[in-house]
Amino acid sequence: MAGYVTRFAPSPTGPLHLGHAYSALVAWQRARDADGTALLRIEDLDRSRARPEWEARIFDDLRWLGLHWPVPVLRQSDRMQTYEAALDQLAAQGVIYPCRCTRADIRAALNAPQEGATGPDGMIYPGTCRDRSMADAGPEDAIRLNMRRAMRAPLHFTETGPNAGIHVFDPRHMIEEVGDVILSRRGMGAAYHLAVVVDDASQGVTEAVRGADLFDATPIHVLLGRLLGLPPVAYHHHALIRDPQGRRLAKRDDARALATFRAEGATPADIRRMVGL
Repeated sequence: MAGYVTRFAPSPTGPLHLGHAYSALVAWQRARDADGTALLRIEDLDRSRARPEWEARIFDDLRWLGLHWPVPVLRQSDRMQTYEAALDQLAAQGVIYPCRCTRADIRAALNAPQEGATGPDGMIYPGTCRDRSMADAGPEDAIRLNMRRAMRAPLHFTETGPNAGIHVFDPRHMIEEVGDVILSRRGMGAAYHLAVVVDDASQGVTEAVRGADLFDATPIHVLLGRLLGLPPVAYHHHALIRDPQGRRLAKRDDARALATFRAEGATPADIRRMVGL
């Protein structure tokens, strides 16, 4: 698929809210402005929470907003073999390892100076299992990226959003402030960081449009793309839609679900005005 390509990638684990509408509308507008393509992708890795009815409502809400996309839609649950192949590629480079630690184990292992240190995935992993070999991996293990081995040189990415420019991250930042992130979770086969990078490359995405809350995850994705030899992606991190108290909207906030506004008689034009478009 030549030219500009972006995507909107919701998880079918709850209703779309105003924040989702804003992200989707921004993505489709950027695609129109570039005479490009906006794709819909269903990120349903968490099979314990994903529901067909939520997926059907995603389609319904987006069509109601006047958005259209190429079919068939990519679903992450159909791509486990692709993610496994990417993990095999990383294993061959010696940059991943199996981890059996629980959240409680990690919390207990953190010493006083580190306590409370968090990165894009929460508590920064202390490295308890870092010396384990992939040959020792079992079904109850998560798979982590060994950031010390993976970060051999600074990395950079192009930002096309409000902070347009080139962002550069050095190994020290990635090791100390990001840490050994999870690439495959127990019972899921792949985690968000790995799947989103592999899928963007497979779909020919040239610019990832997403919320500013994911900015800290972007260097992880740039690094994984480099390790896997994938084409670079530009990133547009848009502002977040917040509630009157300044909190980021969540799927549990049904009062701001698109279905609620629709039931109350709102139009797509009303939604655009609500999100500042």
